[in-house]
Amino acid sequence: MLLLSQGRTSRIPGFHKLSIDERIRKVKEFAGLSDEDIEVLTKTGSLSLEIAERMIENVIGTLELPLGIATNFLINGKDYLIPMAIEEPSVVAAASNAAKMCRKGGGLHALATDQLMISQVQLVKVTNPYVAAYKILEHKHEILEIANEVDPVLVKLGGGARHIEVRVINSPKGSMVITHLIVDVKDAMGANAVNSMAERVAPYIEKLTGGKVYLRIVSNLATKRLVRAWTKVPKEAVGGPEVAEGIVYAWAFAAADPYRAATHNKGIMNGIIAVALATGQDTRALEAGAHAYAARNGRYEPLSRWELDENGDLIGYLEMPIAVGIVGGATKTNPVARVSLKILGVKSAKELAEVMGAVGLAQNLAALRALAAEGIQRGHMKLHARQIAISVGAVGDEVDKVVEEMLKEGVIRYDKAKEILERIRSRR
Repeated sequence: MLLLSQGRTSRIPGFHKLSIDERIRKVKEFAGLSDEDIEVLTKTGSLSLEIAERMIENVIGTLELPLGIATNFLINGKDYLIPMAIEEPSVVAAASNAAKMCRKGGGLHALATDQLMISQVQLVKVTNPYVAAYKILEHKHEILEIANEVDPVLVKLGGGARHIEVRVINSPKGSMVITHLIVDVKDAMGANAVNSMAERVAPYIEKLTGGKVYLRIVSNLATKRLVRAWTKVPKEAVGGPEVAEGIVYAWAFAAADPYRAATHNKGIMNGIIAVALATGQDTRALEAGAHAYAARNGRYEPLSRWELDENGDLIGYLEMPIAVGIVGGATKTNPVARVSLKILGVKSAKELAEVMGAVGLAQNLAALRALAAEGIQRGHMKLHARQIAISVGAVGDEVDKVVEEMLKEGVIRYDKAKEILERIRSRR
């Protein structure tokens, strides 16, 4: 009520119809932003406000992330420089270091399946759901033909609706008949294509069964769009047999305990999502699919597996869904995403998925080695100290001096950094 009495309300009819400048003025008034705040919001790099305005709604600015390059990656016998957009310290360096270890065993290997996406059509209010399922399967070819009428260009490129699957599920609202429309989306992520196809076939499914269709939507549990990656790492490359064994024990902890598995998989996603952000992918879809796949057996499990071979060398394996595209969406509208794809040099969505799976496995190796060898905080905190030093206003060589003092005193905190910076400046 206090906010309303002061004239502040988030109810702004027609906000989306305002110009960018008008939106910025409204937000400035609401939040009490300074001219300097507005400059931070509106100062753009490669992504201009005009392009951003065409990507999402209600634009008032852009948000930049550091874009780094992970080196040393040898994947399927080919060298890659890996663009990674991320705010977390040590991730890019750790990926580069792990890739160097993997090179000593022949690099990383990855294989993606066909680029098949699943769209679900939810049918309810049928008297006999199993008969309804039978009728849908009986008319499979007609359903596929209807679906493929939606996107003749995709069909011409060799893609399109390939199969259907039908499941009867029990829900709190009774039985439902779920049709999975399985579509080869080629080099697109594919959500728009499969959603449009599901919309088109829904009336025909209703006519066949006498039921009612509600949802017609892509599933982000892309179990038919998997990436499998593996690597062999000589024990000497990770620091010797004791460290190699420690890595396997760290994986075994994740295999036995979902609390540990969640953080184990977060480490994998550090690498995958950093590449996804750099190349303009749908990061929420990737996260949802990965974590759902990790729980596919009824309990949450690690997406990777680590073991020792007969020589005591490490063998790492990763399996997970990775649905990405190199055509359409932000991959084409965001200039940085276009350049990142050019740096990668990938020629297909399948190749991009393979690269991302390999990066995820290397990132996992880096995290497990740090845990097994010296603890995760050692390298991480040094980089974190730099962020804190910058946040308190340190510039130029002040940053290095503040970091050095914090590390020497063993205290990495905002208040300590501020104190050290004041001390440095008082000496001048």
